Amino acid sequence: MSSQGVPRGAVLAVVHEPVALSPGGPLVLELRGPLGPADAETVAARLAQRHRAFGVALDSHRPGHHTLRLTPPAAGGLAALPADLLADLLAPPPPGGEILPVTGHQQTLLRAALTPAATSTSTSTSTSTGTSSGGNSGSSDGSDGSDGGGVEQLYWDWSGPFDVARFAAAWQSVVDRECVLRACFDWVAAPRLVLHARAEADIAVCSPAAVTWPQLLRRDRARGFALHRPGLLRLTLLAAEPGGGGGAAPPRVLLTYHPALLDERGVHLLLREFYRAYAAGGVLPGGERRPDLRDHARWLAGQDTTAARQFWARAVPPPRAATRPGRPGGATGQSGPGLLDTRLRAPETFRLRSWAALRGAAESSALHLVWALLLYRAAGVSGPLPVSFGVQLSGRDIALPGAAGIPGLLDSPLPMTVTVDPAAPLAGLLHQVRDTLLDLAAYPWASTETIRAWAPRPPAAPAPAAGPAAGPAAGPGPVAGPVAGPAAGVGPLCGAGSTLVRFDGPLVLPKVLRSELAAQGVHADTPRSAAGAAGGPLTLAARHDTAGGLVLGLFYDRAQLADEDAAALHSQCVRLLRALPEFRQAQASAGQLLDLLARAATPRMARPVPPAPHPALTVLRPGHPHADVICLVTAPGVPAGSYDLFVRGHHGPETIVAVHGDGAPGVLPAALHQASGPGRRLVLCGCGPGGRAAYELAQRTPHAPGMVSAVVMTGIGDAAASASALARGVRSVLAPPP
Repeated sequence: MSSQGVPRGAVLAVVHEPVALSPGGPLVLELRGPLGPADAETVAARLAQRHRAFGVALDSHRPGHHTLRLTPPAAGGLAALPADLLADLLAPPPPGGEILPVTGHQQTLLRAALTPAATSTSTSTSTSTGTSSGGNSGSSDGSDGSDGGGVEQLYWDWSGPFDVARFAAAWQSVVDRECVLRACFDWVAAPRLVLHARAEADIAVCSPAAVTWPQLLRRDRARGFALHRPGLLRLTLLAAEPGGGGGAAPPRVLLTYHPALLDERGVHLLLREFYRAYAAGGVLPGGERRPDLRDHARWLAGQDTTAARQFWARAVPPPRAATRPGRPGGATGQSGPGLLDTRLRAPETFRLRSWAALRGAAESSALHLVWALLLYRAAGVSGPLPVSFGVQLSGRDIALPGAAGIPGLLDSPLPMTVTVDPAAPLAGLLHQVRDTLLDLAAYPWASTETIRAWAPRPPAAPAPAAGPAAGPAAGPGPVAGPVAGPAAGVGPLCGAGSTLVRFDGPLVLPKVLRSELAAQGVHADTPRSAAGAAGGPLTLAARHDTAGGLVLGLFYDRAQLADEDAAALHSQCVRLLRALPEFRQAQASAGQLLDLLARAATPRMARPVPPAPHPALTVLRPGHPHADVICLVTAPGVPAGSYDLFVRGHHGPETIVAVHGDGAPGVLPAALHQASGPGRRLVLCGCGPGGRAAYELAQRTPHAPGMVSAVVMTGIGDAAASASALARGVRSVLAPPP
């Protein structure tokens, strides 16, 4: 994130010295970074425009050093900066850019993508050798490692004449028209989507002599995305084999995107626009798409949630609901994503569709019925039992004109809970899943985040008697948003250990467009999925192929479900689907269908392993006994490797420690007090959300007024830029320039 005039990739450092404020007194912040006077004025003007309740004054001392004074509203005053103001200060929007809030399912996916970075506190001098999955913690190659394998991949073979320059021009034309392809994320203080005015299409060409297709898939997946930079979709071309004979492989296109930004239907919408541009010679006619993400955000903000709250107050999964299609097992010894595909032939698909239609349901309800039975079977109980799994809703059939054509992340998984009774008729279970899906479809914009917040909670325990020291003790909250964990008394929701079933509807290119491409000798092949981010431990995806058959893809985490067990589960699902049309009698029961699997072994899934608790405080590098202490605050979303590089590059006598933002309330202040010691200054600092956590920790530390001498906060960049900004701010505190 960079402001006007700031070099691309540069990161701003902000230094704050906690002092007791007089009523109405200003909060004083030092800006340290590649800001000239005009750039600093731009930042100050932006803050004054977006936060009119504050008085904003700026003093420029020299390039790279400016003092910002923020006077809080007169009524009551403020002792701390609001999260949105802190975000605008540390991550100012780009020139001509816009900022949208990240809500709902997108917030869940962003948090999941950033969580691994919170574990990266190891350094060359630390006893720990673990690094986050986002990348090499000690690298300085420009990759921030904020997200490792959390990508989705589609690929297809190019049929017909292929012009690389025209291909690239067509995609750039789509990028210029679609704001989602110029978007990235900011999570300094609150998760936000940043729309840039300009971005370049990311296209690479590889030779089959240099890399094989499986190697290309693995390398591309491991590359991940830098979530703070646009855009989060790229294309890689594997050129045709030299010689061009009849048996030579045609060019193959790999499209990779981040699931926190786009859903699969949104990608297909973008592909349709690409083919329009390619057919037109590489230029997409018309201006920017409207409606787009901005219009959807405004529509979403205007929704009345009263009915949704009432519905989810009674529809959340109960604690005893079965959610796993395998019995508890040991470690699989495997890792990485897995993918299995099985196709029901067109006649089999027709019989399944007819069986469901005769009972007033769609074939998607038949798929939900079978999945509910597999969850019930894995629970190993007798009698009725509620089961719960996620179902994917497109989110595009809302009352927003043109919503069906908006590419982005509009779909959302919602928990479907039904009761399976093996003695009850199959038709009754079919109607249960059908009616439940209809209820969910009324609120496609809901998400697990909001459902957790709306879920009923048991009465709170009586509060302890008030006393002189009574008061809330809360640790820092590095990521703003709804309740992060499941509500007490509520069963697992989507993304929290449950499985996901989605039915992908076809998105066929318009006949006129297909004819235009065919006239140029180009056939638009249907993209296929590679194993990617499954969105959880297991996802069952169904779609129709061009021949009318039903294709069932099982995406799974091999660390939780071994290949052998995944194959067994997939086979059992297909077997039940093929057998359903044979159960024509009205009284055919669910138990009778399950009897077909009586001699089949129930798959096993690895038991969930809770994350190891972080120590409240870790010494990363011991310093001089009487030197000051630099404390790095970790939090989800700190750029992976940034603290490692800072520790390696710091040559002062100071002791460097790390505290974890998810520590127990009250533990961190005590640990900090012990770390500082008499006569030693304590500098709290952090990159991105770690900076906000450091700031809040300084506000809540009750020990020894003045113990925290300064707080250093930075924006978000790659590991090297973040570490450099942090070092710049720390130097200004430890050895202020004349």
